[in-house]
Amino acid sequence: MTTMATASRRQGRGGRERILAAAAGLFAAQGINATGMEQIAERAPVSKRTLYAHFRTKDELVLAHLKDLSSTGRTLEGVLAREDIPAKERILALFDPPPAGTDPVRGCPFIDAAVEFPDPQNAVHSYAREQKLLMVRLVTDLVAELGCREPAVLAEQLVTLADGAASRAMVLGESNYGRHARTAAEILLGNALPTTI
Repeated sequence: MTTMATASRRQGRGGRERILAAAAGLFAAQGINATGMEQIAERAPVSKRTLYAHFRTKDELVLAHLKDLSSTGRTLEGVLAREDIPAKERILALFDPPPAGTDPVRGCPFIDAAVEFPDPQNAVHSYAREQKLLMVRLVTDLVAELGCREPAVLAEQLVTLADGAASRAMVLGESNYGRHARTAAEILLGNALPTTI
């Protein structure tokens, strides 16, 4: 009897993490709106009661999912904050393919979420917008650090390339699509970097 109670408690631990992991996999594979809460509970595995104890609504779960992706650096923006990589390489890493074994190619999760939650007042859409604005601020800081001319303008150009490449990679199912945008980014950076006489 004690063994059964212990096993039951052990299975209940980490429920929130299992729910987020299940949601991440299902959202990537089939999209947010196509994924039901019951499906997430089954994949986790947790009871629906446990699922709703952690996340009262699906919107709340989606928001937690996006915040989890952001806090763990598993997004395009994640590489920009890494201090172990030189500034220029951080910018160019925006165009690197996702790690091997990442399937399917989903593009940017914040853009995906904003598309599925189009109301700008919705908390999910609002958070996605915040992350995209953070991305441009991070790139602005990096290009300013490099001494580039017009850092805010250049940053907008670079993030537009990165987001466009991620979206095309998803639509075409081509994980290495960013190589095309990387070439354009290198030209933009080269033209904006200060020349030494």
